[in-house]
Amino acid sequence: MEIEEMGERKVVNKYHPPDFDPAKIPRRRQPNNKQLNVRMMLPMSIRCGTCCNYIYKGTKFNSRKEDVVGETYLGINIFRFYFKCPKCSAEITYKTDPQNSDYTVESGASRNFEPWRDQDEAAENEKRKRDAEEMGDAMKSLENKAVDSKKDMDILAALEEMRSMKSRHATVSFEDMLETLKHSSQQKEENASEELDEQDEALVKSIVFHNSKDYVRYIDEDRMEGPSSLPVPVKPKSSSLGKPTDTLTSASTCSKSAGTRAGSTIIMPKFELKVENESKKPPNGLQTLCATYESDESE
Repeated sequence: MEIEEMGERKVVNKYHPPDFDPAKIPRRRQPNNKQLNVRMMLPMSIRCGTCCNYIYKGTKFNSRKEDVVGETYLGINIFRFYFKCPKCSAEITYKTDPQNSDYTVESGASRNFEPWRDQDEAAENEKRKRDAEEMGDAMKSLENKAVDSKKDMDILAALEEMRSMKSRHATVSFEDMLETLKHSSQQKEENASEELDEQDEALVKSIVFHNSKDYVRYIDEDRMEGPSSLPVPVKPKSSSLGKPTDTLTSASTCSKSAGTRAGSTIIMPKFELKVENESKKPPNGLQTLCATYESDESE
């Protein structure tokens, strides 16, 4: 009893009266070329011809579909779709293109430029041109076949090269690869260091030092013209000493200061060159004694 109630609840069993005759059911008839409401996405990017609005590929629309009367391709029906622009509500139509496995805009819009379509069209035109040439010329057909066979052989050779390269790479472990990379990097570093050393050596050779044999010292012509430009040695005048022990005292003080401060600079006295008339200065006693001693030695 429970099974029957479960079956009735799911409406699995349907009641057919004993006087049921399916032939009496009228056949549903539809008008020819009836439009069906379908929801689909736009298969291409287009531009509306009324408001110039761009509608991109993949936009969903509620469209109407119908069969194109009198147009087929190898027995394949061609369908037409109607939809409205989302901005200005202008009607746009496009239809299928089974010959090129694509769609074509029929009215109300223009398709955006697609570069790959030009490439496909160029390849198709080249193929048609070749077929037309081979149709009436056997030698041209033979030449084209020879070119095609050469291309196939080149492709096979490239494939064999790739296979052999992969087989060689399969036997190489990652440790060997790391070792090779390390060795190549070290070699590059060594080459770079050698190149830098050569550049440094060339730079050093290009510099001319004062003690090198290629060094040439130039003297101005102004210095070579007159003798006045030559340096004249001037002897400092001996300063008059007030006492004979002044020189010893000054020398002892200089030596003591030099011993106490090692590495300090020694300030030498400055000699001023003054032209004086020594004949006017009366000689002191020490000078007279020295002159007398020199005269005795000469005798």
